[in-house]
Amino acid sequence: MAARTNSASRSNRVLVISLIVIAALVAVLVGGELYVRHSVKTCMADQFESQLGSKVDVGLSWKPVLLQSLDKNVPYITIDSDDTKFGPAVGMQVNAQINDIRIEDTPESSGTIGSSDAHIHWSTEGILATLQQQAFGSLVSAVKADADAGTLTFSVGPAGLAELTVRPEAGGGTVQVKTVNAEILGFGLPTDLVDGIVQTLTSSLQTYPLGMQPTSLEVTDDAIEITLEGGAYTMPAAGTQQQQEQQQSSCGLLV
Repeated sequence: MAARTNSASRSNRVLVISLIVIAALVAVLVGGELYVRHSVKTCMADQFESQLGSKVDVGLSWKPVLLQSLDKNVPYITIDSDDTKFGPAVGMQVNAQINDIRIEDTPESSGTIGSSDAHIHWSTEGILATLQQQAFGSLVSAVKADADAGTLTFSVGPAGLAELTVRPEAGGGTVQVKTVNAEILGFGLPTDLVDGIVQTLTSSLQTYPLGMQPTSLEVTDDAIEITLEGGAYTMPAAGTQQQQEQQQSSCGLLV
């Protein structure tokens, strides 16, 4: 009887020790995963902030980063930015997903992506702020969007006596801004002013990061909504030694 009791007691001790060891290993793995995820998110943010020209929030896929370090494949990340700048534009909100990412550390590249897509929300407030930063900006006092007509109308000149109406359209991988109407009391607006507004809008809607191109554009009651899509893309190499060191330290696990 005593022998059976001692044997059961030893078995219980072995079980308790095993459970403690397993719990410790799980804690180490979870802690390591959280630390590495934070490091990789920081690295990814550094990579894409230079592309978007603003601070970004990065979300990682469900796949554990420790596993990603073994097969060198990041399924996707999400990127959110509330003040992205494309060309002269300010105040753009961007929600993007970047797929099939490989972080590299070579003189030619800091990584590659397989594909990407994004949604841009550019409010009339952001459009007005963009125009008012230009040399002619003091002449533009308001922007009104017309969802039914698909147009933007700008109040121009003293007390907004003049109006310029344009229609932005996406097609062939670009956005064109067409003048619909430009007059004051039946007289045409100065050509330089019209060209300045149209060119500023066009420049803001023409160049996008990661090789993405606009596939659709919709004018709503208070904004422009743009859908972007992109294919395979090679990200440029880090520009300075400091950037290279930061990339190596925070993304090195995935290289």
